[in-house]
Amino acid sequence: MLELEAQPLTPEAFAPFGDVIDTRTSDYFPINAGRTRRYHDLARVETLGEQARALISIFVSQPVEVPLELPFLERHPQGSQAFVPMHEERFIVVVAPPGEAIEPGDVRAFVTDGRQGVNYRAGTWHAIQSVLEREGEFLVVDRGGEGNNCDEYPIDIRVTLPQGEAVAPRHSEQESTS
Repeated sequence: MLELEAQPLTPEAFAPFGDVIDTRTSDYFPINAGRTRRYHDLARVETLGEQARALISIFVSQPVEVPLELPFLERHPQGSQAFVPMHEERFIVVVAPPGEAIEPGDVRAFVTDGRQGVNYRAGTWHAIQSVLEREGEFLVVDRGGEGNNCDEYPIDIRVTLPQGEAVAPRHSEQESTS
């Protein structure tokens, strides 16, 4: 089993896999008579193949337990996929470079700080959504259209957080009111 400790997410460390979406590290310009800051072009949306189009969705994810055990990674060969937390949800990001196979030495794990989003480049291997602490809502931008756009690769991975960083997943509000 491949054992990884999730490192803090930074634009430099994540660059081989895609873009970090974070207004705190991005330039902006004023719009709407100066009342709005536009953080422009934060990630490259890729839609490849026949009749491709960009989709905007909202995913609601249940929290995972740490250590996080992953039996596979997935990729979307025909388009990028962006995840932007809507309520400062922290999540674990596990990635590997594009290619037909995954080399264990190339797999990386990161943990966001709750204000960062990610944009996986087309073909980048990644874990399924792995939100920490509480149910999470994410704005998701990805590809719709013809053709297969999801492959899975079996691999056993265990991800931990840096020592001293504890996570206690909470049940969703829906479960706690039942």
